[in-house]
Amino acid sequence: MGALFNIFKIPELRKRIFYTLALLAVYRIGIFVTTPGVDRTAMKNYLQAQSAQGGGLLNLFNFFSGGALEQLSVFALGIMPYITSSIIMQLLVVVIPALERMQKEGDQGRRKITQYTRYGTMGISIVQAIMLSSYLKGINDNGRSVVNPEWASAWGGIGFVLMTIITLTAGTAFIMWLGERITEKGVGNGISLIIFAGIVARLPEAVYQTAMGLKEGTYQPMEMLILIVLMVSVIGAIVFVERGQRRIPIQYAKRIVGNKQYGGQATHLPLKVNTSGVIPPIFASSILMFPATAASLIETDWMQSVQAALMPGTWLYQVVFVGLIVFFAFFYTAMTFNPVDVADNLRKFGGFVPGIRPGKATAEYIDGVLTRITAGGAVYLAAICVLPALIQQATSNQVPFYFGGTGLLIVVGVALDTAQQIEGHLITRQYDGFAGPQGPRIRGRARTGRTPTSGNDPMPVIG
Repeated sequence: MGALFNIFKIPELRKRIFYTLALLAVYRIGIFVTTPGVDRTAMKNYLQAQSAQGGGLLNLFNFFSGGALEQLSVFALGIMPYITSSIIMQLLVVVIPALERMQKEGDQGRRKITQYTRYGTMGISIVQAIMLSSYLKGINDNGRSVVNPEWASAWGGIGFVLMTIITLTAGTAFIMWLGERITEKGVGNGISLIIFAGIVARLPEAVYQTAMGLKEGTYQPMEMLILIVLMVSVIGAIVFVERGQRRIPIQYAKRIVGNKQYGGQATHLPLKVNTSGVIPPIFASSILMFPATAASLIETDWMQSVQAALMPGTWLYQVVFVGLIVFFAFFYTAMTFNPVDVADNLRKFGGFVPGIRPGKATAEYIDGVLTRITAGGAVYLAAICVLPALIQQATSNQVPFYFGGTGLLIVVGVALDTAQQIEGHLITRQYDGFAGPQGPRIRGRARTGRTPTSGNDPMPVIG
């Protein structure tokens, strides 16, 4: 409690926390600003019916938008267009030499790439808004259309589409701006905190629905006990792995300059078990939304077959989901940590790994260690994220998605990262951290910035 009180003794930190909370409040208020020409009650009933049948794409989309889709809010697209644009930009940086050189130019190059990411976000938002508006026209709740008939027929049927494109694109741009402001002037990573806020804000409703299901007999007491035990176990596993490090010993050679001796100390290079944090499941979910979204516009038999096969909950969806998580775990780790640069920096400052020759041999050794622990981290991420499907099969009931692995992973990971940043402010101002003067410091999930010695640039804004 003393550490919590210390937070408010630092004017700058106090200002940052209040600023972050204020912008998150603005985001949550915007969730309830409805897009013109829609009936959000009909949409909410439709999503509840879909959830009762086993979820589906719209419920997954609604999860990442913090409930904005069921409200048919101006924020209905959420932050996923920005995340998708960031994925595309990172892939382009790898394959296009001009972008790779731009990324290595420092702050100026990163600003240009961030600007291109914003442009891509607007383009993706327009495409998704067109698809969503077309899809909404075909949704009805027991004969009650989600789209107002007057709006659906306005301007020859394109009035609602145009209004939806303008509204949802502007909403996504505003969320993107909020996230960047939180990252710059607040505490924590803005984009991650927006997703975090959307999940946490809906937890009370999920708890209430689960309690009502228990009361009505939908869930059995033993199933709820198993669910609670699994939740606690998953949270413990997430905290344990997210704080896990592989420490490579580093020795610095002694140097004598004049009458003084420099170096000679022993330290370590910390490599996190899960360097990529919550990025892989978020990226994988974003990618898997494309086939079903495209199927709403391309009404062909083969596209509808793809949509049915990749519906959340199917075995093929789970297999592809796990494959994408493993891919993005390795991909993002490779983007944020370069063993060659680390080895070069160690050699420049007289550091070496005991028993390993400096230079290329050190880079290969670090790369081998990083590959092994990343493999373990990828398996851990995949196991946590497919847990809801395994529980559903074991209990033969639709377990609330918010108690699933993806939601817990995001909530716990972002909370650790934010607590780590707050503790950093406390320590730099000679206050004890959350663990006290003798306890271990909090190590949050992998930050998306550069490692101290890697020399690589981070992916824009994503946490």
